[in-house]
Amino acid sequence: MDKYRCVICDYIYDPAEGDPGNGIAPGTPFEDLPDDWVCPLCGADKSNFEKA
Repeated sequence: MDKYRCVICDYIYDPAEGDPGNGIAPGTPFEDLPDDWVCPLCGADKSNFEKA
């Protein structure tokens, strides 16, 4: 599974870790994140992420 980087703050979404603080379980691919998921550091939406 690919990691994705926020182009605004450089946060890396790692599917192996997920985003437990926001209810995203480890093992969740970026493509399967809810449409309303935002970067946990800066609040950017998914359109501001690119493959890391």
